[in-house]
Amino acid sequence: METVLLHRDRAPDLLPRLVADLLPRGVELRGCPRCLALVPTLVPATEADWDTEYGAPILALKVVDDLDEALLHIRSHGSGHTEGIVTEDAEAAARFLSEVDAAGVYHNASTRFADGFRYGFGAEVGISTSRIHARGPVGLEGLVTVKYQMHGHGQCVADYSGPEARPFLHEDL
Repeated sequence: METVLLHRDRAPDLLPRLVADLLPRGVELRGCPRCLALVPTLVPATEADWDTEYGAPILALKVVDDLDEALLHIRSHGSGHTEGIVTEDAEAAARFLSEVDAAGVYHNASTRFADGFRYGFGAEVGISTSRIHARGPVGLEGLVTVKYQMHGHGQCVADYSGPEARPFLHEDL
């Protein structure tokens, strides 16, 4: 996760709690001017932060006025891979799931579920955020792409476990 958008009505409560939880874990938090007004010790976010995949414990935080502004931000800066919303508002969640253009859109569930192995595809050999186009002769199956929608109640992803579990080795190449 690179960016968290906070609704203006919830930011005064949620932002300090996020900071209190994440800073001791070594996460660098970068905030928009509205975040800095609530927590002045944040690192100021730059425009580049909204488009950066950090690959490091860095999180950009932005306060938005409403769902329209959040959707606009995601259209402009989203990954196209996985986007999530945490809300009790079923109408807002349905709109988010419908309007966000990403391979996976999640409501009240961890975006860590976005994994080929977890989807039952076996080992993940690649990731695509492009929109597939037709080249040469194409049948109906070649014109179909998939968008995953997940509804949850706060579920989180645990490490793989069980007799078939294999650990992942992450190393810089």
